[in-house]
Amino acid sequence: MTPPRRRAERYPLLPLRSTAVYPMAVLGVQIGMPSTLEMLSAHPGPGLLAGLVVAPGEPDDAIEPHTLHKVGVLVRVSDRLNLPSGAMQATLQGVRRVRLRGVKEQAGYLTALVDELDEEAPDPERTGDLIARILNALEALSARVDRLPREVPRILRMNLGDPGRFADLVASLANFSVAEKDAMVQLVDVGERLDFACHQLEEQLADLEPAGEGAAPAAEVQEAPAEAPQPRTPAERANLLRQRIQALQAELGQVDPLEREVIELLRRVDAADLPAAVAAQARMEAERLRAIQPGSLEGNDVRSYVDWLGSLPWRAEAAESPGDIDLGAVQRELDEAILGLDDQKERLLDYLAVARLRGDLRGPIPCIVGPPDVGKSSLVAALARGLGRPLAHLELGGRGEAQLVGTRRTRAGASPGKILGALRDAAVRDPVLMLGQIDEIGMGKVEGDPVEAMEEVLDFDERNEFVDRYLDIPFDLTRVTFIATAHDFYKIPRDLRALMAEIRIAGYTAEEKIEIARERLLPRMVADHGLAERDVSFPPEGLSFLVHGYARDAGVGQLRRNVATLLRTRARARAGGDDSTWVFEPERIEKILGLPRYTATPAESAPEVGVVTGLAWTASGGELMFIEALRMPGSGRLIITGSLGDVMRESVNAAYSYVRSRRDALGIDDETFKDADVHVHFPVGAIPKDGPSAGIAVVLALASTLSNRPVRHDIAMTGEVTLRGKVLEIGGVKEKVLAAYRAGIHDVILPSGNERDLRDVPEDVREKTTFHFVDRMDDVLALALHGKKHARRKSDRKKRGRDVKSDAEEEPGAEEEKRQPRAARGKGGNS
Repeated sequence: MTPPRRRAERYPLLPLRSTAVYPMAVLGVQIGMPSTLEMLSAHPGPGLLAGLVVAPGEPDDAIEPHTLHKVGVLVRVSDRLNLPSGAMQATLQGVRRVRLRGVKEQAGYLTALVDELDEEAPDPERTGDLIARILNALEALSARVDRLPREVPRILRMNLGDPGRFADLVASLANFSVAEKDAMVQLVDVGERLDFACHQLEEQLADLEPAGEGAAPAAEVQEAPAEAPQPRTPAERANLLRQRIQALQAELGQVDPLEREVIELLRRVDAADLPAAVAAQARMEAERLRAIQPGSLEGNDVRSYVDWLGSLPWRAEAAESPGDIDLGAVQRELDEAILGLDDQKERLLDYLAVARLRGDLRGPIPCIVGPPDVGKSSLVAALARGLGRPLAHLELGGRGEAQLVGTRRTRAGASPGKILGALRDAAVRDPVLMLGQIDEIGMGKVEGDPVEAMEEVLDFDERNEFVDRYLDIPFDLTRVTFIATAHDFYKIPRDLRALMAEIRIAGYTAEEKIEIARERLLPRMVADHGLAERDVSFPPEGLSFLVHGYARDAGVGQLRRNVATLLRTRARARAGGDDSTWVFEPERIEKILGLPRYTATPAESAPEVGVVTGLAWTASGGELMFIEALRMPGSGRLIITGSLGDVMRESVNAAYSYVRSRRDALGIDDETFKDADVHVHFPVGAIPKDGPSAGIAVVLALASTLSNRPVRHDIAMTGEVTLRGKVLEIGGVKEKVLAAYRAGIHDVILPSGNERDLRDVPEDVREKTTFHFVDRMDDVLALALHGKKHARRKSDRKKRGRDVKSDAEEEPGAEEEKRQPRAARGKGGNS
């Protein structure tokens, strides 16, 4: 909407006959006209605003008020100085063009009504051509006219951002008469102003031509005097020839294409509103193009460099300072985009609250850690929307140092780094920059040290002076909101990990996936596939069958892909004219997707000798890991297979030694260890495995196969075991418990030291799962081995838990219960 025009005001009038002042120009003038001196005397205050106009006539002629009804300039008068001659020296600063009317004399001096004027924008294509012709003509004139300094074209090239301002500068710096300067003031249309300036300069250049037909060109006349220095080097001769060509082109009104390109680059630099140091560097590079052969690789490098300087967001911002963060808006976006993950949302809001109170983003970088498809990227995207900032994405996996912070321009094929590239794409200097796969940084064959480069970027004290090697100019990154994502927090290099705060997402239960599908996933995906709500129906039994049979991963990726397959099938039928409502019951889902991917394993269906269900943590979430042990005739060898790391191999050897030491308690004959070989195998051998947390499962598998006693099929376990049978705590409890729960196993053995970790497990999972906390391997054997009861040490008979009675209060028949390790069900596991 165009703002309303201000009402015309009456201002004192300052008529001049010696010069003109243009908007944004500052000029010192001597004023001797009596009426003007009277006006200045009547307004002695600083910052006087007056209308300046060029009066026609000779200096001693009287001024007729009606001749001043034209376009003038509103000026601010400052720095007055009285001179001995009676005149006054004053500094005039142009404000804007105005139209003067109603000129009359009041109190001995002239006043006028002042109307605001709006400049008319020029045609961009014609503007570029006119500017190039003006500069070409000025170059030729400055080389041949002493009173026009050689610096004038260079000054004008540094002020190409505003074509109207450029035209006024040409009139101020070139040798224009007072009448010509006044004519420039009268032109409100910027295109006409540029055209007038170009015409005047080319006329001045033509006037330098010698009279008479067949005369030599002006450039040759310039060279004719005997005292003119002759070029002595090839560079000097090339420069002289270039000046001649430039002069001839100016006389013909033509512009060299290279000159036009340089001018266009300079205009873009001025229009980009760059910091002073950056603008100076860009102008210097653009000027280099004149000395470079057209089409050369060096010229392409200069163009690319200037383009990068002009396109980076040196000042542009999408939001206010961090002190103005709207936490409520961020929380609303997070809740709308993501169902659940309340703890993770709270941690992100805590980080933003600190930034709001401090007024900056100093502090640890949030690192959202979890398996694929659990919502890491969705959290970051929702946070960016809540902050009102664009989201930039940078994948760090496989990136070398040069890819992140650029390569120096001296190298062939040099280019800026991905960090500044992401900021250029975001077009603001305060985006949310998501650093994906930060746990894979530096992996593989990468060039340089990307870890050190990222450390400099993430350290807040060094962030304000980040230097990309290609640009070689500091760029301030302190307004960027960095958020990292990873699958495994402890694979992140230690130096980077020290700069981050972990926010972990373990995964979803089957019930959570069903709710996510019903509340978030299905409405969006149905619309994305061109279907209406009436076209499909997913009853509870259908969703449950889909989740349990086809989507047991930690996230919702498999669920999303399977739902997309179902909806594509429905969309094809809908396109063929089927208007009925498809109800996706288990039978229809199985017909489309095939047999369920996940079925009950032997260890889940019946007890077996030598088969144990262990729990493992992976970057994709918790997983069931079946450990198999087999006894066969031999000479006492221990065979280990399954793509295992050194730590796990050592764990298997320690487990074997422990079982041999407990052979009497387990009822194993001494001859068994001499006459039989034992093969321990971890299925899915193509997947590398390592870590000590399968220790108790390996001991149990060995004990089972050597004693020929089956293992409970409905119990899963995790824990490290020492050589003497002590069970040590492990990590990844939440992920492992969720993996057991998703597989339908509701009894889990955990080390006693991990009891505190159950607070991270969802409440509904705790309520439906029985947790057995053990201190020693004897407790595990007593819990999981069928058959003959295993003797336990007296020191192991401990009871913990909120619902356990003291020995004096035990009821009759509780002796059998005393021989079992403590079991905590539901919330009792948190006591």
